[in-house]
Amino acid sequence: MSEMYLYNTLTRKREAFKPLDLSLVRMYTCGPTVYNDAHVGNLRSYLFADLLRRTLEYNGYKVKQVMNVTDVGHLTSDANTGEDKVEVRARKEGKSAWEIAAHYTERFQQDLERLNVLFPTIMVKATDHITEQIDLIKVLEKKGYTYQTDDGIYFDTSKFQSYVKLAKLDLKGLMAGARVEYNPQKRNPTDFALWKFSPEEVKKQMEWESPWGKGFPGWHIECSAMSMKYLGETFDIHTGGVDHIPVHHTNEIAQSEAATGKKFVNYWLHGEFLILGEDQKMAKSAGNFITLQTLVEKGFNPLAYRYLCLTAHYRSKLQFSWESLQAAQNALNNLYAAIGMFGEPKTGCAEYEERFLKAINDDLDAPKALAVVWELIKSDLPPSAKAASLSKFDQVLALNLQEERRKRQRLPQGAEELIKEREEARKIKDWAKSDALREKLHQLGLEVEDTPAGPKWKVIK
Repeated sequence: MSEMYLYNTLTRKREAFKPLDLSLVRMYTCGPTVYNDAHVGNLRSYLFADLLRRTLEYNGYKVKQVMNVTDVGHLTSDANTGEDKVEVRARKEGKSAWEIAAHYTERFQQDLERLNVLFPTIMVKATDHITEQIDLIKVLEKKGYTYQTDDGIYFDTSKFQSYVKLAKLDLKGLMAGARVEYNPQKRNPTDFALWKFSPEEVKKQMEWESPWGKGFPGWHIECSAMSMKYLGETFDIHTGGVDHIPVHHTNEIAQSEAATGKKFVNYWLHGEFLILGEDQKMAKSAGNFITLQTLVEKGFNPLAYRYLCLTAHYRSKLQFSWESLQAAQNALNNLYAAIGMFGEPKTGCAEYEERFLKAINDDLDAPKALAVVWELIKSDLPPSAKAASLSKFDQVLALNLQEERRKRQRLPQGAEELIKEREEARKIKDWAKSDALREKLHQLGLEVEDTPAGPKWKVIK
């Protein structure tokens, strides 16, 4: 296996990746809160996690990836206030919370499929793991990390001395409530809910009995309970968006390490925002989000969006515009057209394959890897060698290169007869008929080039 380097948010350093177990990399990806469609900014996070997993597998690692589905407990405010996002949506659409969660989970999975994102080894729902979450809260309670208020059971962050280590928080600066809304019963501004009590005046659709009273889990506890159940108390990699660093992931570390006394995760990786206009992140709360279905309805290939995301490093902000998406689609179409001219893959080019691996192993440097792809295409290497190397690269890029190559090398129905008929017309110098047949082939999506060795064709649409 080649040396692979990843930027670890925990240490703020680029580090050589060394898994706990060479036979299996254990990886957790923070999944969606299923109260609405994912927007393309959300999906960039999953594309980054997919790039990471594919790169690990490209290097020969076997990966066990777990992703959660938050179908309860994510309130409208990260300050543990407001209503559950799923129940709010259920009321708005006149459906049950369970129906809403199932519907948007299915839509999310469809988006992953259209983007060629590998499905996680295990996808788990918060509502299927209430017992595990209650059990973890019991451990924290026994160890003295919890206290009770009128609205729930809270984690006392002052008792976890390394609370600030991931986000490098300035706790003194938070005393005025800069990060969270003021709650007079909380001992510290950063304390967070592990279990919320159901309001007596409101009948919730999703609530459970617990040792502390009827209620539902807080948002953060699910990820700790489910990741440790399926990956162990310490595992290799945890991914998410940069917005998870100061609250969600910081709280995950605190409750997990407080419960086990062990390091929770070795490598924390975070993807940057997709932004619009003046550095404005795309967000459901702002109402400025664009879904993958919107792109499809406007005539874009979903993989054009995947290509666009590959043009920027995952730790860099990526500005979205319809112009940049069109440029990505044009580049992808050019890539398809180029590979459509190549023959069957044979032996690839070691030099380009080494350069591609070096780029992608350098903290997932996809822009540099794409540059290697285009240099290979423009090189003087035999087409079969280019096809072989590109086939390998696509294990990481996931742009359907081989599928498109085969598709473009299959003649449309009736095209073979037209090509033969045109050759006969050329032999007797019937140029008018030859030109007419060329136009018919063009209408079928083929461009014909006359060469001394005979006609060559390529798919143009």
